[in-house]
Amino acid sequence: MNENPKNIPALFGSMVFSHEEMRRRLPVDVYQAWQQCLVNSTPLSQAIATEIAAAMKDWAIEKGATHFTHWFQPMTGFTAEKHDSFIVPDGKGKILMELSGKELSRGEADASSFPSGGLRATFEARGYTAWDPTSCAFIKDNTLCIPTIFCSYSGDTLDKKTPLLRSMKLLDHQSIRILRLFGNTEAQHVVAQVGAEQEYFLIDKSAYHRREDLQFCGRTLFGAKPPKGQELDDHYYGAIKPRVAAFMHELNEELWKVGVLAKTEHNEAAPAQHEIAPIYCDANTACDQNQLTMELLKRVADRHDLVCLLHEKPFTGINGSGKHDNWSLATDTGENLLKPGQTPSQNAQFLLFLAAVIKGVDEYQEMLRCCVCYPGNDHRLGGHEAPPAIISIFLGDELTAILSSIIEGTAYVDVSKKKLQIGVDTLPEIPQDTTDRNRTSPLAFTGNKFEFRMVGSSQSIASPNVVFNTIVADELSRFADVLEKADNFHETLEQLLRETFKAHQRIIFNGNGYDAAWVEEAQRRGLSNLHDTVDCMPAYISPKNIDLFTRHGILTAEEMYARYEIHLENYCKVTAIEANTMVDMVMRHILPAVLHYADDLSSTIYHQKKVTVNQNRAATALLDQVTTLTNQLYDLCEQLKRALDAAPEAAGGLDAALYFRDQVFALQNRMAQLVGELESRTAATYWPYPTYADILFSV
Repeated sequence: MNENPKNIPALFGSMVFSHEEMRRRLPVDVYQAWQQCLVNSTPLSQAIATEIAAAMKDWAIEKGATHFTHWFQPMTGFTAEKHDSFIVPDGKGKILMELSGKELSRGEADASSFPSGGLRATFEARGYTAWDPTSCAFIKDNTLCIPTIFCSYSGDTLDKKTPLLRSMKLLDHQSIRILRLFGNTEAQHVVAQVGAEQEYFLIDKSAYHRREDLQFCGRTLFGAKPPKGQELDDHYYGAIKPRVAAFMHELNEELWKVGVLAKTEHNEAAPAQHEIAPIYCDANTACDQNQLTMELLKRVADRHDLVCLLHEKPFTGINGSGKHDNWSLATDTGENLLKPGQTPSQNAQFLLFLAAVIKGVDEYQEMLRCCVCYPGNDHRLGGHEAPPAIISIFLGDELTAILSSIIEGTAYVDVSKKKLQIGVDTLPEIPQDTTDRNRTSPLAFTGNKFEFRMVGSSQSIASPNVVFNTIVADELSRFADVLEKADNFHETLEQLLRETFKAHQRIIFNGNGYDAAWVEEAQRRGLSNLHDTVDCMPAYISPKNIDLFTRHGILTAEEMYARYEIHLENYCKVTAIEANTMVDMVMRHILPAVLHYADDLSSTIYHQKKVTVNQNRAATALLDQVTTLTNQLYDLCEQLKRALDAAPEAAGGLDAALYFRDQVFALQNRMAQLVGELESRTAATYWPYPTYADILFSV
């Protein structure tokens, strides 16, 4: 499709059953009743659901839909759907097209094969989906997609949307408590706002289908460094190649149709790497739309004979892909609570919300690290252009100086050199963008939002935002408890800010997160350095973290332990798949190819010796090197096979994960190094797989 730019406003949201579409199609009383349910967070009556279902069905059929599905987000991190047609028999040999209120509101899905972490027995197959009326339905592939939550037969949460909705409600309530203390009676709700920048790689489909590792694992398990990578920075923000531009054009149109505010696109730092970014929206919608974005990235790429790679580290030695989660808070009256204000009272309010973020991140840094841990991201964090695995906050020099003045109770000299005492009534105007952005920081304040850069490119953004919403809400609730009882609000607020900023200075770091000295400095400060998923998981179920989520009703202890088990089992399974893939590639393709090359080298040396006394030194040296590396690779491959044979069951918990990391994955790394060396010494005509140079520069 090549839409006329003049038609884009009509195209946008054309496949979304939006609020405006509902207003047009529903009776006034039904629409108002639905709005009240949203505002008050109360259930819809069956009569209202029936009216909405009929209007939604009529709209969907007009758009060409033949089926409907409850579209949910299980613990796989992907989306799931089961399609049912609108047809029902009329009893006269004909059919009717119907969608009942019951079908809209609730569905049943077989939950037996979705990850549950032990929340249900294998024979307890039944799971339920329930409509999320705060998310707009949309049409995809002639199917009406109804966003839903997903739970087990016994009511346990089995998805990523439910905790997100709970955390948003909690944050809304605690933020309003704070706003009331500052005299704000107009705002009725505060909504977490999110914009998720999505990085990805585009490679030629033919190269993808010639590499089992890309097909089975989403990343290359080996590869020699190409002569040129990203050293010249020539790909970053460079002119977009025609084939990629055509892909991006169609992608934008597909995203706009389903209401995704795709705004920015550009080449990223690594060759073949790109990025797309949307405009902010509420966290729930942002999560739904990012899942759609990842699906459409792959689908549209396929139409252009391309493959979109969302793995966090598909190629060794160049940038991996992240998903920068930009998080902010906005009232329903349009005020950004993380935007420094023009008046002292606004600045005091801003500083209190800032204090909640700083305190929450410091106290729950392990939990924030846990929410981005899984095998793909283990390869990326701490690598090229990715933030380190140590949580810290970048505030910039000016804001850090203001906080220091508050801590010390001293005068602050602003950019105009005017001295001001830091009292609640005399806070200076806090400028935005007073310092450069720190690309090495895992969590950076960028003027009116926080940019969490540790999220992996293939990951659902639900979990990071659940954690962020919950830890900030928890601190706001504690602040409100103190301030609501204060005899002197201003004095108590000033003391609260001073004590909070002083107690949590260690989490603020404005320097180079890539510097090795930062690791030592972070350790001196007492900050956690959880290197990978296996290191993170014990922290996930620490009493402090379980108390946080259970106390606020976000997750039960059983649901947290289930997620812990799912993380560990996934780690073991992913590692096993990668190891088995590597064994297969080495034994069935790489070793035969290299042995063939070695045999031809031997033949060359033998024949040259028969006709001349001058030995071919190059062939002899190459043969020695290839033979040595081949023998080492064979031995390592046999070790890896034995390690896999002796591996515990993937559901074996932390001990199983430790085994897969320390035994299986360690051997994989050594094999990858050997394969890379062999590739660089084997004639190109013999090597069985596309190289990094072939893949990265083919589009």
